[in-house]
Amino acid sequence: MYKQLYVIQEGKPELITIRNYSSEDMEGLIDVQRASFPPPFPEELWWNKEQLHEHVTRFPEGALCAIAGGRIIGSMTGLVVNMQQYGHNHNWSEVTDEGYIRNHDPQGDTLYVVDICVVPEYRKSGVGKWLMQSMYETVVQLGLSSLLGGGRMPGFSQYAHELSAQQYLDKVIAGQLKDPVITFLLRCGRVPVGIAEQYLEDEQSCNYAAIMQWKNPFIEKE
Repeated sequence: MYKQLYVIQEGKPELITIRNYSSEDMEGLIDVQRASFPPPFPEELWWNKEQLHEHVTRFPEGALCAIAGGRIIGSMTGLVVNMQQYGHNHNWSEVTDEGYIRNHDPQGDTLYVVDICVVPEYRKSGVGKWLMQSMYETVVQLGLSSLLGGGRMPGFSQYAHELSAQQYLDKVIAGQLKDPVITFLLRCGRVPVGIAEQYLEDEQSCNYAAIMQWKNPFIEKE
C-alpha cells in the first residue's frame, strides 16, 4: 500500500504518506511506540526488532505506517486469524503470539489488530482514523470477513469502583462517558461485540478490553 493524503494538523492541512513499513523503519517505529505508550504502560510491550521483522516478513500487508516530514508518526499492525479458534474472551498475548504474529494464518477469515499508535502531537489530526481506514481497505482487498481487535479502556480505572467493565462500555456507547480509545474506535466505525478480561497488563483499563469489530460490507451476510 502507498497513498498520500492531507490531515489537519494544528489547523492547517499537512500532507502525509501511508505505506507498508519495512525492516528499514524499525528505529522509527520503536520511537513511535516510546512516545505513544509512556509509563505506566509496560516498556517491555513496546515493539522490539525481532517482532517487527516477523511483521514485515510474515504479513507485510498488515504492517502500515504514517509519515509526515520524513518522520514516522504512527503505525498499525495486524495479522490474519481464524477467530473460531479464540472466541471473544481471548487475550492479546495468545491471539497475537505476544506480538510476534507467528500464528498468522493466511487461510483465516479475520484481520486482527495487533496495535495502533500515533505520536501525541498528531492524535487529533486524523492520522489514526486514516490508518484504520487503510486497514479496512486491506480487509476488503484480501476478501476477509472482518477486522477485529481489543480496544483499551483507559478511562475505566476511574469508574471501576462503581461500574463493571460492561457497564462502563455501555455508558461510553450511550454517550454518558467518553473514553479516549473506545470513543475513537466508535468514530472509526468499529462496533463492540464483547468484553475480554485479563486482555493485557494495563493498569488504566484494569486489564480489560472491549472487543471491537468492523465487518467487510462487501461480504454477503450468511
